[in-house]
Amino acid sequence: LYIGNLDEKIQSVHLKEAFQEFGKVKSAIVINDKKTGESKGFGFIEMPDEAEAQKVIDTVSGGKWEGKVITIRKAY
Repeated sequence: LYIGNLDEKIQSVHLKEAFQEFGKVKSAIVINDKKTGESKGFGFIEMPDEAEAQKVIDTVSGGKWEGKVITIRKAY
């Protein structure tokens, strides 16, 4: 899943912890700028169970996290 509009303080470990309540999270990564090391404001989580991943999209996308409205959609 693509997770967009993340606050710059959110790190990969936060992504994994936040979405584990919906099911197994195989991996989670926040994308950082290679030069500055700062977050680019988006990341990805991998969930093996498609139904659990869809629940995340249906439940969380459009909600607020650290004051920002986040976007979640399937990543291809």
